[in-house]
Amino acid sequence: MDSLKQGWFSEVNDLWPGMSLSLEVQEVLHKEKSSFQDIMVLQTKSHGKALILDGIIQCTESDEFAYQEMISFLPLCCHPSPKRVLIVGGGDGGVAREVAKHPGVEQIDQVEIDSQVIEVSKKYLPSMAVGFTHPKLSLHVEDGFKFMQQHEQAFDVVITDSSDPIGPAVSLFQESYFTLMRRALRPGGIVCSQGGTVWANAEHVAQTLAHCKATFPSAAYAFATVPTYPTGQIGFVLGSMNEENNFKDPVRSFSEAELESMQLRYYTSDIHRAAFTLPRFAQKILASSSSTNASDRNNNPGDL
Repeated sequence: MDSLKQGWFSEVNDLWPGMSLSLEVQEVLHKEKSSFQDIMVLQTKSHGKALILDGIIQCTESDEFAYQEMISFLPLCCHPSPKRVLIVGGGDGGVAREVAKHPGVEQIDQVEIDSQVIEVSKKYLPSMAVGFTHPKLSLHVEDGFKFMQQHEQAFDVVITDSSDPIGPAVSLFQESYFTLMRRALRPGGIVCSQGGTVWANAEHVAQTLAHCKATFPSAAYAFATVPTYPTGQIGFVLGSMNEENNFKDPVRSFSEAELESMQLRYYTSDIHRAAFTLPRFAQKILASSSSTNASDRNNNPGDL
C-alpha cells in the first residue's frame, strides 16, 4: 500500500496489523533515503509538521511534547541527583530539549547514529532541534552501543529515544542492550526506553519489560497518551540499579511556578504517578514478564 495516496499519509506496518493512522498532507517538505532509513517530513493539515522514518510517524508538532516530556522526566524525577545523562537516539532533538530543562542535570551526552535525521530536524523541526543548541549538550554522531562500551559507570540516567523495533532500532529492544545500559550507569542509576503500546504490541511490551527485569533489580512500565502514535498510547520501560526504587513516587516534584518556567505542558507529579496505573488487562499481560524473568534468573543465576 502506498503510504502517500490522494493527499493522505497512512502509517501501515506489520507491528500493528489491521489498523492504520492517516494524516491529511498539504505538502511533502522533504524525502530522502539515508544510509540507515527512509526519512520524510510532511506538512499536515491538522498536526503541523510530521517526521516519518521508514514509514512510521516519529513525531508531529501538535503532540510531540507529551512523549518528549514523559520519556525525560519520568526517569529524571525518579533519580535523587541526575547530574549526567545519556540520550541514545532522539535525532529530532526533542528529548535533549526536555532533559536540559531539569535543574539538576549538569551534562548531557547524546548519541545518534543517523546524521541526516539531525540535519533534517534542524531545518524543518526547529522547535525540537533547539535541544541541540543547549550548552549542557555534547552531540556524538556514532553507534550508541560502541559509545556505551567506552563509557562504563559514567551516567546517572540513560534515556533511549528509539523508533519502533524495525530497521536500525531492533537491537535496542534486546536483553543485551539493557545489559550494556546497566554497565554504563553509575551506582543507583536509572534507564528509560521507549516501550511500545499494550493495545497493539502487548507481547512485545511484555518481552521488553522481561529483558529489563532480568537486568535490573527494579523495573516498571508506564505510559502516556499521544494521539498520533498507534492506538494513541506509548509506553516506557524503566529500570533502576536501586532495588528499593519506587518509580510510582517521584523523588523530585516541581511547583506550578517551576512547571510554568520550564514550559512543561504534559508532565506533572500527578501525571507521573498516574502513568504507572495500568488497566487490568495490561497488568495481567505484563505480569507474565515477571514469571519469564524468574525463569531466566533460574537458568542464568549469575550477575549480568
